[in-house]
Amino acid sequence: MGWVLVALLLLPAGVLTADSIAMTQPKHLSAIVGGSIEIPFSFFHPWELPQDPEVKLFWRWVWFYGEFIYNMTPPFIHKHFKNRLVLTLTKNRTSGSLSILNLRKEDETMYFCRIHLKTKEMGEQRWQSTEGTKLTITEAIKTTTQMKTTTERNTSVASEVTSAGHTVSESQPLSLEVFVAVVFTAMFKTGMLVLMAFLRWRRKGQTTTVQAPAG
Repeated sequence: MGWVLVALLLLPAGVLTADSIAMTQPKHLSAIVGGSIEIPFSFFHPWELPQDPEVKLFWRWVWFYGEFIYNMTPPFIHKHFKNRLVLTLTKNRTSGSLSILNLRKEDETMYFCRIHLKTKEMGEQRWQSTEGTKLTITEAIKTTTQMKTTTERNTSVASEVTSAGHTVSESQPLSLEVFVAVVFTAMFKTGMLVLMAFLRWRRKGQTTTVQAPAG
């Protein structure tokens, strides 16, 4: 009978019957680099517990038999997560969450909660989540490209110059219509100046000429 019990305890929780023991975790969670995330968990079992039950929680990462990153007793936190792990447990000690702070891209992997529970009749029982939680870490949205584009657009607008009453970008050549208008305006102004000078000269000549009286 003893070896059967040992074999059952070594089986993953998913192989045991649904009314025996279970550990639940979300299958997938996501967060951004530099943020934080809570991985909730809960469990149930069919055994009777002492008045002051002894509950020990552990967390593994990467895969089902991966390294331990958190031990409740004795206290332990993996060096990769130093000062970044916080475990919370409800009053009845059947649920809680593991918080990971100041997330890094390297934290993107699987996480598995494991429990050691001391019962009245069966002694200490141990089981672990079989599926775990897949944590996805994404980079924060960057606005550098958008800011660069806006700056370049403002610089382009500031580089525009005014020529002959028309605003023309330095990056574009003058069109034929604009060129003809500029030349025509210059010629018209020159012709008017010449005409005005001729009329002034003629008027002056008529004023200085004296007609001799008749004999």
